[in-house]
Amino acid sequence: QVQFVESGGGLVQPGGSLTLSCTTSGTIFTFYAWGWYRQAPGKQRELVATVFVAGNTDYHDSVKGRFTVSRDNAKETVYLQMDSLKPEDTAVYYCNGALGPFEEWGQGTLVTVSS
Repeated sequence: QVQFVESGGGLVQPGGSLTLSCTTSGTIFTFYAWGWYRQAPGKQRELVATVFVAGNTDYHDSVKGRFTVSRDNAKETVYLQMDSLKPEDTAVYYCNGALGPFEEWGQGTLVTVSS
């Protein structure tokens, strides 16, 4: 059974930065492209960043140039560096398979961008 543990969220002012981490277990980490998803209040969950098996990345237009996703295969961990944060980035952030999420989800980590 795959498990995800997200961490690193918090309250940050507009323009600030945060780094999220997601540690996975129960799967062969190197086989998968991993993604960061977010769900804002009253909205559907959306995929915002993907890191593929080879390390190449892709981003939702709303975060391009501000977010950077990376992976550490040895630690089975996915990271999301978030810079120039905006109030509209406020959401619970989750990691999961990028090309089709697993049924299981972690608890997520809350990011609040507010002055």
